[in-house]
Amino acid sequence: MPGPTPDVDDDTPSDDSDDGVRIDMISGARMDGLTGMEKIRLILDGVRDGNIVILEEGLSPDEESKLIEVTMTEISPDDFTGIEIETYPKAETADQSFLDKLMGRNATQKLTVIGPANQIETLHKDENLISTLVSRK
Repeated sequence: MPGPTPDVDDDTPSDDSDDGVRIDMISGARMDGLTGMEKIRLILDGVRDGNIVILEEGLSPDEESKLIEVTMTEISPDDFTGIEIETYPKAETADQSFLDKLMGRNATQKLTVIGPANQIETLHKDENLISTLVSRK
């Protein structure tokens, strides 16, 4: 004799893209324990799912270059159109080492917004504001 049927309407959030735009805000602490490729996979997996990803501390210039490189290899006209990325540079701070300043190395970026290229459009960017239009597919 069959048992009771499981309740399908549980309290887990649905992934229905018609509900709106999902924004993943990732803390610097979460990113600290990851390698460069793990960070890139985390970002691209979220963006490929149609999410906007906001990084609290951003990526290093090398990681950002690698993100763009990996994105270019994964673009396909029917599946993935690429990413749109905007970053606020970190203000010059006294905690940057003398060697970093001497070698011209930039500190980690302060805030980075990454989203699917077909859903996010930067309208305006200055030192205090990123204004973005986000649309559903």
